[in-house]
Amino acid sequence: MNGSQVTIDHVSKRFGDFVALDDINFTIKPGEFFSLLGPSGCGKTTLLRIIAGFEFPDDGAVLFDEKNVVPLQPDKRHSNTVFQTYALFPHLSVYENIAFPLRLKKIDKKIIDEKVREYVHLVQLDQHLFKKPNQLSGGQKQRVAIARALINEPKVLLLDEPLSALDAKLRSSLLVDLDRLHDQIGITFIYVTHDQSEALAVSDRIAVMNSGHVLQVGTPFEIYESPATQFVAQFIGETNLFESTVVNCEEYKVQGKNDIEHMVTLNTPALGMQAQLKGETAATREEDKNILVTDFEHTDEGQKVAFTVRPEKIRITREEPAFGGRKDINVFKGIVEEPIYTGFQSKFYVRLENGTIVKVFKQHTNYLDDGPEIQWKDEVYISWSAEDGYIVEDINK
Repeated sequence: MNGSQVTIDHVSKRFGDFVALDDINFTIKPGEFFSLLGPSGCGKTTLLRIIAGFEFPDDGAVLFDEKNVVPLQPDKRHSNTVFQTYALFPHLSVYENIAFPLRLKKIDKKIIDEKVREYVHLVQLDQHLFKKPNQLSGGQKQRVAIARALINEPKVLLLDEPLSALDAKLRSSLLVDLDRLHDQIGITFIYVTHDQSEALAVSDRIAVMNSGHVLQVGTPFEIYESPATQFVAQFIGETNLFESTVVNCEEYKVQGKNDIEHMVTLNTPALGMQAQLKGETAATREEDKNILVTDFEHTDEGQKVAFTVRPEKIRITREEPAFGGRKDINVFKGIVEEPIYTGFQSKFYVRLENGTIVKVFKQHTNYLDDGPEIQWKDEVYISWSAEDGYIVEDINK
């Protein structure tokens, strides 16, 4: 099976005075695992229902392989939907639930039997073929719903928060199975979720939505490492975000590459004074609010921007760090306000000398390499490279 290309062509939808979708416009590639990600009420389920044919747009079109499907009924669109609530027939067995779409088409019984067993095997429910839904776990019910949706051999599978009713461990397991299924059958998956970790784990690309707008479309790497807006930076994972003013912007050639980047100096009042390392001369207080960040785009002096640095990009040490004369490292001194041990990593909330709290995540890789244990109220240094910060957006826009 091959998936369809799905184009959302300037789609808008209103419910009375409420604008659910405002001029949504992007294209999903054939066979792509594409996620619509955002908080409750952002418009992602409304958009999925428009793609499925359960809602109609006020403006715009939905194209499957360049054909507008808006006038078509849901069963004429070569798409099927998997719902959060499973929507299984309680009086029918696993076999009969999965066979139901083919029985509606009056397909030969022998063919139905072959295909049901094929799809039951695909979702790994061979041992549960004749059980009723009330004899199945939540994860097994969702597998039945997925098999029933796939047996029609759609070109597009729509998944409306299919894992949200499951517990965390089961959700994680079924997510891996869903990714495996996608790789096996190769059709287009459009997956709605409010869980950023789910979207990052399985998606080829993600559309981040908020308040009826698509804020950014990109790969998980692009969305996480290069967020387009403050909302995307804060919604995807955890981050430290500060308002800043551009002091200057200079071109430089990246060592070992042909790329030209810009070294941007930002005045960031929330970060206060940088730590004065040994051998350095004291700077003025205003200069000590400056930090360095690299960017591919030129920024203008005086431009107001938002700056972000992810907690795992920041190094935390009890000892004063040494960087061999490097000038592209930002260093601050503070006190550990709250250490949180989570097993594979520790989270530290560090209060800088001016009172600002900075989040730092330290991965536990090897016990002997972790160095002295950092505890509550310890005096620490935090540092990060200019390469690890990111200018999110012009906040004047």
